Amino acid sequence: MKFVAHNKLETIKEFEFTVRDFERVRAIIYKRAGIALADSKHEMVYSRLARRLRATGIISFAKYLDDLESDRNSSEWEAFTNALTTNLTSFFREEHHFPLLAQHIKKMQAPVSVWCSASSTGEEPYSIAMTLCETFGTLTPPAHVIATDIDTNVLATAENGVYPMERLDKMSPERAKYFFQKGRGKQAGFARVRAELRNMVTFKPLNLLSESWPISGPFDAIFCRNVMIYFDKPTQGKILSRFVPLMKPEAILFAGHSENFLYATDSLKLRGKTVYELTSHHAQVA
Repeated sequence: MKFVAHNKLETIKEFEFTVRDFERVRAIIYKRAGIALADSKHEMVYSRLARRLRATGIISFAKYLDDLESDRNSSEWEAFTNALTTNLTSFFREEHHFPLLAQHIKKMQAPVSVWCSASSTGEEPYSIAMTLCETFGTLTPPAHVIATDIDTNVLATAENGVYPMERLDKMSPERAKYFFQKGRGKQAGFARVRAELRNMVTFKPLNLLSESWPISGPFDAIFCRNVMIYFDKPTQGKILSRFVPLMKPEAILFAGHSENFLYATDSLKLRGKTVYELTSHHAQVA
């Protein structure tokens, strides 16, 4: 009997989190960031937002969400959004895309401009920048990367450009030595992206659902990888339609390995594995 009682105690949560609370969170994050949370995300939402309740000293989810929606704690909006944003990334993730980017860039007229629309902690935009440097054969190529993300916390990490050495493990030793500086003393075990590479990338906060985006094209390439999976089809279609005027006629769009944009828009056609280009009509308009 004691064993059963102990197990029951373990299931008691610190904060009450009702089905209504979960549905409110789903509605709020969908409206604010376009993220469609599945039913299976109940425990994930509780775990991440419970930290916000502790941080704010609020003792119930209902009160926390009331304050959020009444805008009595407007500074909390950013923390709320950051808490529910998943950031899984690595250097040269989905590696087959980068040789394709290099081939594409060789055909483009300088200066080259690339937009990374979900930069997370910076591994993806820095991988793009490294590819541009290698393609042009210089640390100061005629190229620039705009890197955006809705999560301001990860943007701060990205801009700093400091990573644990193990994050470089899958990179060739030559590439790691050329593009990173190993930390010493208190920074031992860390590596920092070289200043030339950091200067190539401009980080900006951007919500893909916002009415206006603080960027301007046209771009030679856009990376929008592993972010559309969080949106429903109508939202995907709206975002993709806004990409079109930001793309040069020959521009390409990179998607994540599990994403398919053909069902969301007729503006794009498949060019290769998870790589898209404008259809002939939209290329002429662009």
